[in-house]
Amino acid sequence: MNYRFILPAIALGICISCNNAADSNTAAAATTTAADGGQSTVEDNESAKDIVKIAAGSKDHSTLVAALKAAEYVDVISNAGPFTVFAPTNAAFDKLPAGTLDDLLKPENKDKLRSILEYHVYVGVLKDALMSDGLTYGMASGQNITIGNKDGKMTVNGINIVATIPASNGIIYVTDGVLLPPAK
Repeated sequence: MNYRFILPAIALGICISCNNAADSNTAAAATTTAADGGQSTVEDNESAKDIVKIAAGSKDHSTLVAALKAAEYVDVISNAGPFTVFAPTNAAFDKLPAGTLDDLLKPENKDKLRSILEYHVYVGVLKDALMSDGLTYGMASGQNITIGNKDGKMTVNGINIVATIPASNGIIYVTDGVLLPPAK
């Protein structure tokens, strides 16, 4: 019997089985799901954060997260996507007329809130190279936005884009204003 081939084969088999066990333990630890929750309840402290987890971790986006919760869209935006989200800051929501946000967060106005939130979401990833001046894109609401890009300053419908944040399920463009859909 030729032991030159048997010993390396056994060593390779041990390495493969150890790696598979380590991979399955890591996967089990990284992706625990709540019994009755959706995608947003998946616990994963090792992978890149999705759009909702990034927004939830930002002190500047607590109003957006509250709106996503009120519209029952947390799980939707936590899914694989890919999505491009134009994410207004809390200060952007503060620019709305007094009482507008409180009114939108009421359960009876969920459809109107959803329409506004959908106007902030593009299904797909719009990287900076696709953000040329004058281009229009159809949003999840079915309505279009127009990109402005002059002298290195990007806007969406004239609202400033102040930061770009990559996420595991797309990209976030932080805005200093709330996009309001045109009247239908």
